[in-house]
Amino acid sequence: MSTTTPHNTFPLAFDLLSLNWPDGTPALDALSGAFPPGRTGLVGRNGSGKSTLLRLLAGELAPTGGVLRAAADVAYLPQQLTLDTDLPVTALLGVDAKIAALRAIDGGSIDPADYETLGDDWDIDVRAEAALRNLGLDEAMLTRTVGGLSGGEAMLVAVAGLRLGGAPIVLLDEPSNNLDRDAREKLTALVSSWRGTLVIASHDEELLEHVDQITELRRGEISLTGGGYSLYLEQLQREQNAAAQALRSAEGALKSEQRDRREAEAKIAGSLRAGKKAQANKRAPKILMNGQKARAQVSAGKLRGEHDARLADARDAVERAEGRVRDDASIRIQLPDPDVATSRRLATLELPVESGGLRPVVLMGPERIALTGPNGSGKTTLLDAIAASAQALGGGGVDGGAGADAAEGTVRVSTRGGAWVEASTSRVGYLRQRLDGLDDAASVLENVQRSAPETAVQELRA
Repeated sequence: MSTTTPHNTFPLAFDLLSLNWPDGTPALDALSGAFPPGRTGLVGRNGSGKSTLLRLLAGELAPTGGVLRAAADVAYLPQQLTLDTDLPVTALLGVDAKIAALRAIDGGSIDPADYETLGDDWDIDVRAEAALRNLGLDEAMLTRTVGGLSGGEAMLVAVAGLRLGGAPIVLLDEPSNNLDRDAREKLTALVSSWRGTLVIASHDEELLEHVDQITELRRGEISLTGGGYSLYLEQLQREQNAAAQALRSAEGALKSEQRDRREAEAKIAGSLRAGKKAQANKRAPKILMNGQKARAQVSAGKLRGEHDARLADARDAVERAEGRVRDDASIRIQLPDPDVATSRRLATLELPVESGGLRPVVLMGPERIALTGPNGSGKTTLLDAIAASAQALGGGGVDGGAGADAAEGTVRVSTRGGAWVEASTSRVGYLRQRLDGLDDAASVLENVQRSAPETAVQELRA
């Protein structure tokens, strides 16, 4: 799963790239590889270093060692967009300065700075409107702020902006995370027709079918497979079948060496016993028998050494073979029993319906409910309202709160879309879409403690 093309012919390349976190923990250690022209899917387990690698390539992080080479300007879209809701949509598209210059010129400006900013992009407003239309968004969005977009819509607009900007090299980190099916199809269409060098870190198998090659980052090493995700899986399966066969062969060879070692020890012990018996019976002169004993001991030591060396080689072969067989275990989280009675009312929702008016929906515990709908339909807004109602009811229960005492009563909260929410408990845990509840400066344990303050540290570590 590797390429033989020299790295210096690729748009992006890195040699012996290393990064240590401030506490000295290595994030990447002497990583070498390259991204070829075209569309590349970057895959790997969570924590393998995909996002870190993209941030290094984009210049967001400075390496502690190694060399980075980019043949052209690099544009980067992070996994978590940090958005100012008052920011104009044109800024998210990356065209705010050019459109402002165009409008100034249309208004009679003769300022050379406006002409320099606009350059040759006299149709930038037309292209920006077309980019929004292709995403299924109203072109009037160009005059609005980011606050009018859902998280998924914002991600799509940001991707379209990178394409509109025409950067020769673009890096996308998990762009489909917050997208519904319709938005994912639009993203796939953008990727399928992308020109230039595009690197996408993703777990989205459907999106990864539309790339030219797959690059995997695993155990600090890079490998490249031509074709989309299904071809990568086929190649990986062939390699794993071969690795499993090699492991079985190595284990068989080790057992054979262990058996030979036992048999050799039995022969050595037999020879030594025979020598001692002959010496006891004085069948030969003492000087001769001592010489025979010494030669037997030397021979036994040599034989043991040979078998020990072969045994060590066999164990090394098994260890190497085991290293090629994957054991990518899944993360499993056992959620605790919420301890909610089946007859307990947890929240009452009043949701707008197409025919007008409001439809009541009662949430009873314990239930599992899927909240679906296209990007921008108000799913996150509704969850925010439930959390706000619970927080107002009990104070500080949101973000974890499973161990907090439930407050009685209800607090009624409205949404921009006209819905009403009344939570009947303050025990609400809320995992937000953008993880903005996490403190980047705190450790993993400290963030977990913040959401479960009453849980013992030993239990959290487990």
